[in-house]
Amino acid sequence: MAHKFEVYKDGKGEFRVRFKYNSEIIFSTEGYASKAGAHRSIESIRKYVADAPVEDLE
Repeated sequence: MAHKFEVYKDGKGEFRVRFKYNSEIIFSTEGYASKAGAHRSIESIRKYVADAPVEDLE
C-alpha cells in the first residue's frame, strides 16, 4: 500500500496520527489523550478532505 494512517504514542504519552505516502510523512496531527480521539480524527479527515478548498497564499 502506497499510503496509510498510523496511530502512535508520542514521548509525552499522547496519541497522534500521521499520514504516510510511499514511506514519507505527509502530515501529523495534534496530540490526543486517547487512542479513540486519534481514530476520530482519522474519520474526520476521511469525511471532509474531499471537499477541502485550496488556498494559494502567494
